[in-house]
Amino acid sequence: MKRTWTIIGVRNVLLSFTWYQSLFGQPRTPPAHDYFGQILDADGTVLLCLHQWGAHEHPSLTSPDEVTPGNGLLLFFRVDDYEMALTRARTLVPRFEEEPHVNPNTRTPEFSLRDPDGYYVTISALPAPE
Repeated sequence: MKRTWTIIGVRNVLLSFTWYQSLFGQPRTPPAHDYFGQILDADGTVLLCLHQWGAHEHPSLTSPDEVTPGNGLLLFFRVDDYEMALTRARTLVPRFEEEPHVNPNTRTPEFSLRDPDGYYVTISALPAPE
């Protein structure tokens, strides 16, 4: 099996860590470091890594001032608790980028919002098992 660890640059790891835990309905836990944290699924699968801008020598994580954070990136998460995620998301942002709708390609409900660093995040319902 292969897994992708998506890492995004963030200004405040703790703030973003808490935001994503809230969005996914996870218990509050602190990130491993003040400069890096991993959002994990209940089975330990890495969902997203948060890396403080400029914390190490990573050329693409030097500064958010070099480019617009999230340009060319869409964080797309499929969740098994879509309605609850929608309720939680409404408490995290003043408005959605895309209101809840059915995506004609996946034929599943989804909505989109911006995280604290401006990344575009789409939450999509997992299809019901057949």
